[in-house]
Amino acid sequence: MALKLAVIGGDGIGPEVTQAALRVLEAAAKATDLTYETTDFPFSADHFIETGHVLDDDDIATLKRYDAIVLGAVGGAPNDPRLAGGVIEKGILLKLRFDLDQYINLRPVKLYPGIDTPLAGKGPDDIDFVCVRENTEDLYCGLGGIMRKGTPNEVANQTMVATRFGVERCIRYAFELARSRPRKHLTLVHKTNVLNFAGDTWHRAFVEVGEEYSDVETAYNHVDACCMFMVAKPEVYDTIVVPNMFGDIITDLGAAIAGGMGIASSGNLNPDGAAPSMFEPVHGSAPDIAGQNLANPIAAIDSMGLLLRETGRIKGDAAAVKAGDLVGKAVQASTHHFAGKRLDRSGYACDEVAAMIIDAL
Repeated sequence: MALKLAVIGGDGIGPEVTQAALRVLEAAAKATDLTYETTDFPFSADHFIETGHVLDDDDIATLKRYDAIVLGAVGGAPNDPRLAGGVIEKGILLKLRFDLDQYINLRPVKLYPGIDTPLAGKGPDDIDFVCVRENTEDLYCGLGGIMRKGTPNEVANQTMVATRFGVERCIRYAFELARSRPRKHLTLVHKTNVLNFAGDTWHRAFVEVGEEYSDVETAYNHVDACCMFMVAKPEVYDTIVVPNMFGDIITDLGAAIAGGMGIASSGNLNPDGAAPSMFEPVHGSAPDIAGQNLANPIAAIDSMGLLLRETGRIKGDAAAVKAGDLVGKAVQASTHHFAGKRLDRSGYACDEVAAMIIDAL
């Protein structure tokens, strides 16, 4: 049965890098006998400005019919008053993650050959870990409010939510992932010395679930210590599990030490397969270079490889997994072209990078 992909190109460079990733998918599919079909959807900041429509429950019901979602990038011009209040971030990104129960944000942190890291004396053998970020709870639930806004007595609060159900399923996924990796090591990152309620739920669940995984070595780091280790000793990490807010921060730090946001891939997973997972490059929409064939699509292409591997595992599609492995290897075989260059302004055209990776297939 054909793999059904919903494609949301989005804003800025999103459509360009998505089309580059789809070109690579076409080539990988031919090499592995993978069959697939794609459907384009218009959801974006531009679409909202033109129509007033963001993403509603009917759209979610339609997207649930697909096996996975390919996302380019969403977001309009900075400080555009028509997009005030995070209408796009909340209305598209968070709605998709929450309504499709994409409770795992998977962020590989791997330094590829030829890519520069800002860390002196560190290389690909030192920077090779994966972050498992809980993706549907914590401060991003939107619980809170403001009283007496605009007065000297203004009060604001935002609630950090940690349910045992949500925490445990994330931790269990992380243990399974750690078990599948050669080092079999999992680190919980939190701030239990200060956040002693939410942190206690996370730490107890981590210890209790860990009793079922005697073959996985475990560790705990406060989030501030984790940031220091990622910069000074990134080799200590193999698999990290982390709540949503702290995960948002450390995964971007991880991208920075592995070459920058321009190469970072990500997956928002529903590991149970009850709804589609969504895959996207971490970089923004870069409206200043949109439509000029200047964007580097390597993160979008690497995210396509991640989509194929993860969706293939969830759906039991061996051809998809094989195609994803091919794409991942082709990306790593091509990164030497970027040695000494800025990934977001590499000097290569968008379609040129796609052609490089297709050749490497």
